[in-house]
Amino acid sequence: MPTLSVVIPALNEAENMPAVLESIPLAALREAGWETDVIVVDNASTDDTAAVAGSLGARVVVQPDRGYGNAYHAGFDAARGEVIATGDADCTYPFDRLPELLGTLVERDIEFMTTDRLHRDNRSAMKASHTLANHALSALSRALFRNGLRDSQSGMWIFRRHVWHGIDVRSTGMSFSQEIKNSATRAGYRFLEVPIEYRRRQGEVKLRALPDGMGNLRQLFAHRFRRPAPRLRPVVPLPRQRTVAEGAGECGNGRAEAV
Repeated sequence: MPTLSVVIPALNEAENMPAVLESIPLAALREAGWETDVIVVDNASTDDTAAVAGSLGARVVVQPDRGYGNAYHAGFDAARGEVIATGDADCTYPFDRLPELLGTLVERDIEFMTTDRLHRDNRSAMKASHTLANHALSALSRALFRNGLRDSQSGMWIFRRHVWHGIDVRSTGMSFSQEIKNSATRAGYRFLEVPIEYRRRQGEVKLRALPDGMGNLRQLFAHRFRRPAPRLRPVVPLPRQRTVAEGAGECGNGRAEAV
């Protein structure tokens, strides 16, 4: 049975931990053929985030250097699963959809899946100013990286672990989110963006709108024009599933479906 590692960065999210961890559908994932390894990265919290997460069965990784990207670097290094899924500890991302999203990843032979929050159904979940800033950053990201992604800032991704070892992601803060997407698509991995429900944030807001926005802006240009670093580890992808068209020589009348 393959393993899914669910990596959740957390800074002072003790209050949200029960709801977030209970929303991960462990039974449904096991029924779908997945063992689940839940990792909460305690990013120098001053509350009981680590204790609460551990008491609820999560594996706690401590990252004393604060920063969204720092938390993910630590969490991904600790992940054991062949596939990694992410989401925030503020109740905004739909972990309950993981079985469905994993089914799409496998059936469509995707290596990196990201999610789109910026559609009409989610209007009430995000402040108007944040929505505008997300659209602006996403438009610039599309123009620079030509990958067509509608939401460069979404924090929910599902990807095969070999992708992480084959990309050069340097951000330690909020720009990690856009950098991992642009790195994966630029490296040529098979990718897909899917719409998701985005929910109202619970608890204290950690986003610093102006500093984080300006940091993301600078990182987009720095990333676009830098030379990629040599890969430190070999990229060993899982065996690729053949499309119907690739099997046509054996079976006769194959047609490929677009991803």
